[in-house]
Amino acid sequence: METCESKLMRSPIALRACLALSFAFASNAVAQQLELGAGHKEKPSDHFLVPQTGPKAEAIRANLERIKLPPGFKISLYALVPGARHLAVGPRGSVIFVGTRDTKIYAVRDRTNRGVADEVRDFAPSIKMNMPNGVCFSKDGVLFVAEVNRVSAFAGAESLTSAKTARVIVKEGELIPKAEESFDHAARVCRIGPDDKLYIAVGQPHNVPPPEKMPEYNKLGLGGIIRMSREGKGREVFARGIRNSVGMDFNPKDKTLWFTDNQVDWMGDDIPPGELNRATRPGLNFGFPWYGGGHVRTEEYKNETPPADVVFPQIEMIAHAADLGMQFYTGTKFPKKYQGGIFSAQHGSWNRTMPVGARVMFTSLKEDGTADKTEPFAEGWLSGKGEYLGRPVDVAQLRDGSILVSDDFAGALYRITYEGS
Repeated sequence: METCESKLMRSPIALRACLALSFAFASNAVAQQLELGAGHKEKPSDHFLVPQTGPKAEAIRANLERIKLPPGFKISLYALVPGARHLAVGPRGSVIFVGTRDTKIYAVRDRTNRGVADEVRDFAPSIKMNMPNGVCFSKDGVLFVAEVNRVSAFAGAESLTSAKTARVIVKEGELIPKAEESFDHAARVCRIGPDDKLYIAVGQPHNVPPPEKMPEYNKLGLGGIIRMSREGKGREVFARGIRNSVGMDFNPKDKTLWFTDNQVDWMGDDIPPGELNRATRPGLNFGFPWYGGGHVRTEEYKNETPPADVVFPQIEMIAHAADLGMQFYTGTKFPKKYQGGIFSAQHGSWNRTMPVGARVMFTSLKEDGTADKTEPFAEGWLSGKGEYLGRPVDVAQLRDGSILVSDDFAGALYRITYEGS
């Protein structure tokens, strides 16, 4: 193979061309590494450890005494995690990854199996992230991270190798058009489906989008759920007509995809309802923006004819409670009533005259796989004066059959166990 030095013997021009080409290749390689910090060997001193004791922990434990649960259940503080949002429990169960709306992901470990975390540290601190809210695992231990406008994968994440295994599967600026980036409705969530594809909920940035935006949004899946291979190939729109879903999970029994949806603001305190939806197949339309939530039409599209095949929600939740993360309960430690049902988090309203939500809900299913009824499971984070003591975001099941609830207001994870007979 001819080198740049050998080309100098033939022509100075050939040498300059060779060096320029070599620099371009090297720059591109370095850029790819720097994008996710690949090749950077993180040292223990690079990581930030979150203290787990002190006045804040004691104050949260005191607040938990207010939480009402069904008989036999107990709630406790599992970990202090700043801005704790969506959760991903590793296949080995050794590490819980916590997304945020900030720039960090946290790795939480209970090394002694005491039912409480003894280490919380930032994950992959060498990598610059933008709202890494969406975290989800494949069965073989790959952690996927969905940011505002990028998707990354970390093989063997439970070993906390972090940046060493990082790779981009959707490049920055290719998940959505840069012009559509917004802090509003930008917290992505993800799941690996039964088909081993990566599903990502992509909220659109408006309260109600203008009609001229809809062709582009429908094409790209903004205001919908998209799916792709685990390598980021073969992107397609799985579902449309969704305003801003920040929670989804697959029913392991029938493989259907269920998801929450946050509905239109500024229509009044009591409308429109929040939604819990079920997608039985790809290609369905769930009614937004023609419907603002449930069967309530939006003012902006009230004179437009909605699609004939709109799928309405399985459950209509109380308006503006902000239904977020959800999880099917597949364990056996909870009573039979809860096995196979859905636990979901209501973050709490932000613009209602009297706040509502800030609780964990439970939805049971009928024999045919459709929703039966919904009821509060854990509540008490909202005081009688309308003040928040906590705001639940997501629910995840641990290997021992207990569940975790994240709270970005308190910066905490709670563990709920069943100790009844």
